[in-house]
Amino acid sequence: MTLLYLVRHGETDWNRARRIQGATDIPLNDLGRSQAREAGALLARRRVSAVVASPLSRAAETGAIIAEVLGLAPPTHAAALAERRYGEAEGLTGTEVETRFPTGTPVPGRESRRDLVARVLPALDDIARSHAGGLVVVATHGAVIRAVVNHVSPETEAHVGVPIRNGSIHSFVSDGGGLVLREFDDPIELESERPGTFDFEYQNALENGASGRD
Repeated sequence: MTLLYLVRHGETDWNRARRIQGATDIPLNDLGRSQAREAGALLARRRVSAVVASPLSRAAETGAIIAEVLGLAPPTHAAALAERRYGEAEGLTGTEVETRFPTGTPVPGRESRRDLVARVLPALDDIARSHAGGLVVVATHGAVIRAVVNHVSPETEAHVGVPIRNGSIHSFVSDGGGLVLREFDDPIELESERPGTFDFEYQNALENGASGRD
């Protein structure tokens, strides 16, 4: 059994402005670096084997900060863990998206959720096999985490309404037969939920599961 702790990267200035990032490489801001350090301090309560990160700088730096806090080697990077691509919607706010791409209008260049899952899950399986029996921290992105949660746990309501905040930690088990979402009762998970911050759906209009815009 291998544990994978998926961590959403810390805040960026585009997160603060509620702009859609996707494949656009926006760095952490100072609050984001602080959130990464807080995540590292929480993860220090576990025996972590390694850190792996998306190559986008906001996730790569989050992973590097966590690895430093844990006294581990710098993270390796896995291209398949990069954020979902939003094409021509990147850089826009939710209001701008609604104006430019009204409901039902395709967004050119946007990656489908199906394609996102198809590239992310094999990468997570590879990580689990490479660190069998260990605990790996994976620094990645909100849409990636949401897609994995929804795919591996479509019938549970444990995560419904639970925001994926910057710096939050979401744990999974790989038992050789795929990923299983752990219950949201891990002290690390509970303490990673910071009050007073916007949830991911609010930050990213194109990740609102109720919108049907895919």
